[in-house]
Amino acid sequence: MPVPALNSIAHLLVDGACAAALYACCGDAAALALLYNTLAFSTQCLVGLGMDAARPRPRFLTAAACLAVALFALLPLPAVWKIVGIGLGNSLFHVGGGMETLEYSGGRAAPLGVFVAPGAVGLALGTLYPTLRMLFAVLLILTAIGMLLLSRRAVTPAAPSAAPGGVSWWVPLLLLLAVAVRAVGGAAAAFPWKTGAGLTLLLAGFVFSGKMLGGFVCDRLGAKTAALLSIPPAAVLTAFCASVPAAALLGQLLLNLTMPVTLWLLYRALPDSPGLAFGLAASALWPGALLGGMIRLSGPWVWLWVVVTFAFSLPAILIVNKKLCGKGELK
Repeated sequence: MPVPALNSIAHLLVDGACAAALYACCGDAAALALLYNTLAFSTQCLVGLGMDAARPRPRFLTAAACLAVALFALLPLPAVWKIVGIGLGNSLFHVGGGMETLEYSGGRAAPLGVFVAPGAVGLALGTLYPTLRMLFAVLLILTAIGMLLLSRRAVTPAAPSAAPGGVSWWVPLLLLLAVAVRAVGGAAAAFPWKTGAGLTLLLAGFVFSGKMLGGFVCDRLGAKTAALLSIPPAAVLTAFCASVPAAALLGQLLLNLTMPVTLWLLYRALPDSPGLAFGLAASALWPGALLGGMIRLSGPWVWLWVVVTFAFSLPAILIVNKKLCGKGELK
């Protein structure tokens, strides 16, 4: 089975098991959710930095992370320790799977979309149906065994596309700032129609589709065109049409098109550090989402906030793309 496909299946199961275990826990739900998200997201840059330095076999680490998440989800542990276990296991899986996907991508963005997209579906399923925790855990254990068996047949990773040397420090920093700022605006939007399991899963399906398509659009049309086609209409639909289901769903699909594009650009900026490149994106996303959830706005202020934050990310992506790819590769 191709590396991105196997890791994408594991991604769905990991996020599903973590969400199910979280929502099955007793105690202060808000505090446990905050602890879990902080560990799962904010630690990814540190995990990536360590993995780049140690250069382990990513597949062994992703398999170990799958087993860890499964065991912590199943074991009758105190809620805090369970959350710590699945949070750190989730972080390790994302960086290991992302690192392996980057190394086998051959410089293409499509494998990144294939890897990251199923997480939205797993998260929705685990949140809605915590009773699926055991099923997710068992399937994770089987997936981890499959990873270890297939590792014996692993081929040499494809060489990534050449990235320019001497990239300035501000290039990845600007991209990370764009990720964080866009997350602030995205978290501030509300969808009053998202009631019931059916609509929640439908929204997850559109997020999945956006992430999945984003890599293919980037490979086909280039990062510049992908950003121009997705971010402006996503800003308009999210800001002004959040209460209209069809428009809001399309807006979420377009917004998520840029996720694999951002990851692809980060890898070009840090071609020798795939673990750090992947981990930094998640570490930048969480503070933005947390801040956006804390901001309470209404009416035109929400519209303005969403448009401004989305508008910031577009020139940032265009500037970084021009710096990394040069005029000859822009489409």
